Amino acid sequence: MSSDGINQTHRAIMALRERILSGAVEPGGRLYEVPLARELDLSRTPLREALSRLEQEGLLERGVNGGYTVRRFTVQDAIDAIELRGVLEGMVVRMAAERGVTAAGLSRLQGIVLELDDVVAAGPDLLDIDRYADLNNAFHDGLLDLVESDLMKREVQRSRRLPFASPNAFLVDDESVMAFRASLAGAQAQHRGIVEAIGAREGTRAEALAREHTRPARRNLDCILKHDRRLVETVPGLRLVVL
Repeated sequence: MSSDGINQTHRAIMALRERILSGAVEPGGRLYEVPLARELDLSRTPLREALSRLEQEGLLERGVNGGYTVRRFTVQDAIDAIELRGVLEGMVVRMAAERGVTAAGLSRLQGIVLELDDVVAAGPDLLDIDRYADLNNAFHDGLLDLVESDLMKREVQRSRRLPFASPNAFLVDDESVMAFRASLAGAQAQHRGIVEAIGAREGTRAEALAREHTRPARRNLDCILKHDRRLVETVPGLRLVVL
C-alpha cells in the first residue's frame, strides 16, 4: 500500500473509532461503505482496511450478509475484558521476574515510577491527568519490553484494545469524578511493588500485584454501571455496553 493509502487508512480508523466511541453509531448499528466513503472523502479501499482493523480491535462485527455492525457488549463482557488484561499482564511480569531482566530495562521502569510519584503527590485536586496517562502508558508498555516475547506482547496489546479495558480506561479528565482520581494513589503503590518484585525475582508476588492492579477498574465499572449511569459519557467505549 502506498504512503497515501496508509495515511487514508489511518484517517479512516481515527474517524470511525471516534464515531463508535462517542455513541454516534449505536451498538448494533450498521456501517455502510458507500455513504461512509462519501462522508469521509475516502476511496473504498482504505475504508475497507479501516473497517477490518476495527473488527480486529473488537469494536466491529462482520455481518452474516457482509458489511459491519458496531459490536454490543454485555456488562460481563466488560468485566471479562478487564480480568483478561490482568491475567495476561500478570503472566508477563511473572515471566520477567523469573527469567530476569536487564539493568537498563529495570532502571527505565524505576524512572517512570519516580515520575509518577511526583504526579500523584499533587493530590486528586491538582492531578495532571494527561501527564499521568502518558506515564501510565509508558509503564505498562515498559513491562512488555522486559519480556522478549513477541507472542506475549501481541496478546497483551490485543487485550488492551477495547477502550474500557485499557490501563487508562478510567483516567477521565473530569474533576467531578474525584473517586477515580483518589484511587490512583493505591495504583501507584502497586506500580512500585510490581517493579520491586521483578527486581527481586519474586515472580508470584509480581503476578499477584499485576492482577490486583485491575481491581480498581472493576470497581469503577461497577460504580458507573450500577450506581451512576450518567458517568457512562465520561469513559470511552462504555456506550457500547448494553445492560
